[in-house]
Amino acid sequence: MTRTVTPMLKAVLVSLAAVAITGAPVVARPFDEVVKDGTMRVVLYEQNAPFSDLKDGKPWGIEVDLAEAIAKALKVKAEIRLVDAGENVDGDFRLNLWKGDLAGSPLADLMLHVPTDKLLAIRNEQIFMTRPYYDEKLAFAVRKSAVENFDTVGDIGSAAIDVEGNSASDAMLLTAQGGQFRSNLKHFKSFDEAAKAFLAGDAPILAGTRANIEAALFAAKASKDEIGIKQLALGGPVKLSWEIGGAVKSDSRDLGYAVGDALTAMAENGALKSIFEKYGVEYTAPKGY
Repeated sequence: MTRTVTPMLKAVLVSLAAVAITGAPVVARPFDEVVKDGTMRVVLYEQNAPFSDLKDGKPWGIEVDLAEAIAKALKVKAEIRLVDAGENVDGDFRLNLWKGDLAGSPLADLMLHVPTDKLLAIRNEQIFMTRPYYDEKLAFAVRKSAVENFDTVGDIGSAAIDVEGNSASDAMLLTAQGGQFRSNLKHFKSFDEAAKAFLAGDAPILAGTRANIEAALFAAKASKDEIGIKQLALGGPVKLSWEIGGAVKSDSRDLGYAVGDALTAMAENGALKSIFEKYGVEYTAPKGY
């Protein structure tokens, strides 16, 4: 007698085979299990300098140092994994904190560089956000000899602006003031490319996050007398600032609270400021801290 394999049975068999091959992802853990194991698995974004990236084959950046400092405060070791950013933060939560990927990669105990946003938290009930640790802002680097009195939107005029395409800064400039700056924009594949072009004299203005700009100017040893950094209030739908923090799985809230306590202590004793300054970035505390 021939047994018919229905589409539903086939799907079940395929799922079981996948589990047998890859195994279930190692779950995120509450605080006591992290302490007992002696390691805290932390996921950071790759190609997110100056916060996190690979340099000489090793994780490097502000949040790498921050993860290690948090782990030290919790008396454990940080096990850092760099991942590519997905299409949205919701998907990054799913892959890295509570569901996992098809390869069965270990789930992280902590994820950093998470926008602190109430709506994001509400629609992701599987995660719990830690206290924020930095206030990020969109800004401009301006070559003073080429642009005078760069204090208002009107001072941009017809000046060319180097910017990373499909970035928050790009969206801001495409929509600000009814789109009047669209013809000013010179798009690049990454912020690094835009910054290199600006430093080489390609345009008098560079757009990006303040942290990106400060780190790029610091690495290039650019003169503050020649290049200034400005923040302008541009009209448009794009947020010009946002707070970033961390996230843990919702049933690991005790770990989230412990991480928050460590961040509070580092903010109070100056350790956070020192970590940011190491990379040429001025530490800006989130509102209320």
